[in-house]
Amino acid sequence: MQTRRYDIDAMRVIAIGLLLIYHTAICFQPWGAMIGFLVAPRGWPEIWPAMTMLNVWRIPLLFFVSGMGLQMAMRRRTLKQIWLDRCKRIGIPLLFGSLVVVPLQTMIILNYYQVPIAYMPGMAHLWFLGNILVYALVLAPLSYLLPEAVRAYFQKSSSRVFGGMALLVLIMLALLAEAIVLDARPFELYAFTLHGWVLGFIAFTGGYLMMAADEKLWLILRKSKWLLLALAFCLFVKRVYPSLIVADAVMLSLESTLWIFGVFGIANTYLNKPSLFLAKWKEAAYPVYILHMFFLHLGSVLLFPLQLLAPLSFGILLLFVLICSVLFYRYGTRRYKWTSWMFGK
Repeated sequence: MQTRRYDIDAMRVIAIGLLLIYHTAICFQPWGAMIGFLVAPRGWPEIWPAMTMLNVWRIPLLFFVSGMGLQMAMRRRTLKQIWLDRCKRIGIPLLFGSLVVVPLQTMIILNYYQVPIAYMPGMAHLWFLGNILVYALVLAPLSYLLPEAVRAYFQKSSSRVFGGMALLVLIMLALLAEAIVLDARPFELYAFTLHGWVLGFIAFTGGYLMMAADEKLWLILRKSKWLLLALAFCLFVKRVYPSLIVADAVMLSLESTLWIFGVFGIANTYLNKPSLFLAKWKEAAYPVYILHMFFLHLGSVLLFPLQLLAPLSFGILLLFVLICSVLFYRYGTRRYKWTSWMFGK
């Protein structure tokens, strides 16, 4: 069994990058202020249909990847080591971000709207780290308690083509059941909702099982990747064009899962190999995400008064967020032991 999965590392970096693009795009939508974003005076609603393609699978993808990461980590650690590792890598950054980073970015918003500055801690955009921490602390002991006979049966079953397909179908059906039972509307509202908790746990567990399965499952994803993506794109086109129509939760859940499975097939085919870029920046993914909202708000304050054309403003803001977040990680958090520790390193 392959000990290092470069494609999963790559997917973590890509998922964080997509979130940065998505959050930047919200700044150019008229409703962005309703969810705590500073809004550009010259909007760009034309970009939003492309963002609606992302928003049904961007967060579930992170949960899948995190579950896969837990499974790989458990291959070489005891339960105590896993708990300590997850508390260090996720719990400490979540606490630091909630107490320091989020209040600072909130102060920028308050000052922009000329509201008295106040210290307002909270998880904000870091909410999913809390979910992942809970899932890991719950799932790890359950996995260790499984009898060896169950592990052997799972491995044997997943080594067959039918077994691998059955696992993928089972994960898809579990996600569909969640959408039906909870009637998840809006489907894209994951933060601080029961829908987000349950969907996240299913995706996290699904990712764990996919990584524990035989290589045959990944062969299925590699061979079917273009079909999966084509089906996902058809569902996307059906719900978005010719007008923005809110699709039901079942169709959105199906589309979301097809995108994720297709993207994993693409990643496993083309990205599962050593990369100098990945080796250098894979550890930066979560620190950059923790920091990016601060720089997004700061960049908005500096850029929006210029009232540039929306596409130009979007590009400049995205580059500002990415460059500042990466530089702060490179020269601020990575160089010093105490700052590395606060970001889980």
